[in-house]
Amino acid sequence: MHLRRLAVTDFRSWEDAELDLEPGVTVLVGPNGVGKTNLVEAAGYLATLGSHRVATDAPLVRRGAERAVVRGVVVHHGRELAVELEIAAGRANRARVNRAPAKPRDVLGILRTVLFAPEDLALVRGDPGERRRFLDDLLVTRFPRFAAVRSDYDRVLRQRSALLKTARGGGDLRTLDVWDGHLARHGAALLAGRLELVAGIAPLAVEAFTEVAPTSDAIALGYRSSLEGELPSPAAELEPLLLEALARVRRQEVERGVCLVGPHRDDLELQLGEGPAKGYASHGESWAIALALRLASYRLLCADDVEPVLVLDDVFAELDARRRSALAEVARRAEQVLITAAVPEDVPEGLAGVRFAVSGGNVERLAQEATSGGRL
Repeated sequence: MHLRRLAVTDFRSWEDAELDLEPGVTVLVGPNGVGKTNLVEAAGYLATLGSHRVATDAPLVRRGAERAVVRGVVVHHGRELAVELEIAAGRANRARVNRAPAKPRDVLGILRTVLFAPEDLALVRGDPGERRRFLDDLLVTRFPRFAAVRSDYDRVLRQRSALLKTARGGGDLRTLDVWDGHLARHGAALLAGRLELVAGIAPLAVEAFTEVAPTSDAIALGYRSSLEGELPSPAAELEPLLLEALARVRRQEVERGVCLVGPHRDDLELQLGEGPAKGYASHGESWAIALALRLASYRLLCADDVEPVLVLDDVFAELDARRRSALAEVARRAEQVLITAAVPEDVPEGLAGVRFAVSGGNVERLAQEATSGGRL
């Protein structure tokens, strides 16, 4: 799979930009603040319907514009699909596939990406919400049907939480049993998907961490659930467990006005040696764990026989020589890699390929002969 063309209109800082892309390595080089990350963010948006930098769509629309448009042409097994997404803050987004109107959710799965960026340090040092998002984004990338599961669960959680808040003021709770059932059903489906995902990605992450940090203690991944005891994986068996847990904490939920049980309370546990990574990992080890999670994601998706586009957003400058080398080796073997860098020297030797200079609202492809040897 690769992205043959990427174009944006009124997206972030870009009024208009268009890149013709090829398999292999593509590097966007330019000073910080000129819009390199905005372009790879647009590629990620085509794949996930979301940004790795912000939680809402509003910042993606250029100031003064009413909407942003992201277009891409994706090639997979010799077949081309043209995808277009229109982003309008405060209104429903629109989508087209091969010029035919489509639901935005129908776009999921056409393009797959794995993105490694400086923000990924939050996977180790951030709150559980960062790690839940990592799991759910990867789950949707592998199986787009989970986008609906995730959306349904979030909707039910909001409505049930709103009902619990009214209880503190003497509100009517007669429909709470109905919302318990909805939460348990959708929550069980989401939880089952996460458990299967963690079982698949854990050994890959452990292996990747050994490659990039061979002198550090080993890492381990686990799933911490708001449910007690060992969990079965079938969703049908998880649903009654969620219902039982909701019944046990109902009094506490009513008193506090919050939902205390469900996947929204869970966490991906990252262990380094004998302690939690969040408290024990050094800065370098935290980077290595984040990199291991992304490399594991990439390898898991490749095992599905759909190799994703690898996006490396300004990360080589943050890594030491060993981790740069490990990441560069993966990049060399990938079908397509998009890299951003402030200066050419940030890109490891051996990653020669197509290069674009980005500056002052312009993006210009450089002459091929000027990019030999991995340097401009």
